[in-house]
Amino acid sequence: MPTLTHIPRRGLLFVMSSPSGAGKTTLSRRLLAADQNITMSVSVTTRKPRPGETDGKDYHFISQSRFDEMVEKKQLLEYATVFGNSYGTPRAPVEAALDEGRDVLFDIDWQGTQQLAQNMKDDLVRLFILPPTADTLRERLIRRAQDSSAVIAKRMAEASHEISHWPEYDYVVVNDDVEESHRMVMAILTAERLRRHRQLGLTDFVRGLTKKL
Repeated sequence: MPTLTHIPRRGLLFVMSSPSGAGKTTLSRRLLAADQNITMSVSVTTRKPRPGETDGKDYHFISQSRFDEMVEKKQLLEYATVFGNSYGTPRAPVEAALDEGRDVLFDIDWQGTQQLAQNMKDDLVRLFILPPTADTLRERLIRRAQDSSAVIAKRMAEASHEISHWPEYDYVVVNDDVEESHRMVMAILTAERLRRHRQLGLTDFVRGLTKKL
């Protein structure tokens, strides 16, 4: 079997955002299972670990003073405070992954995505996941059986505001069927990897190719 041509490339930041219940987590897990060259970004947080969470895998659990230091030294690509706890994306491991040609998956909202765009726009690919209908979104939230009716109502109210930011994204997928949506996500990732400016070894490859013509 012939050896496939390998052209070195720079990795990319692959952001998936959606209102709660649109299927973002399911699609993220499928993507990570299907492709070995993309890894999930591990955020830092000041909140306490929940049962079953592992430091360094689910989050990097740090103190508020350490978090504030990272913000001051511009060591975070994006950060926010949610319900009194701080969350952020460490810059160093993400930049190292991109330099090594590995991709990083982000499960963040539109606010975090805007911050990433300010810091690393050329490396960023933004995908927004939409539900097919409002009723479907509500049914999925109910089916998860994770939230009370009051929380579900709150999530539905927040969904309209979150969805209003869809024009800020490069791609939009309506998650009507998870198998078809997964195929579309994979197609987007493949196409973005092939963009000329990310294929760092392309100039040398073409130069070597043309010399032998």
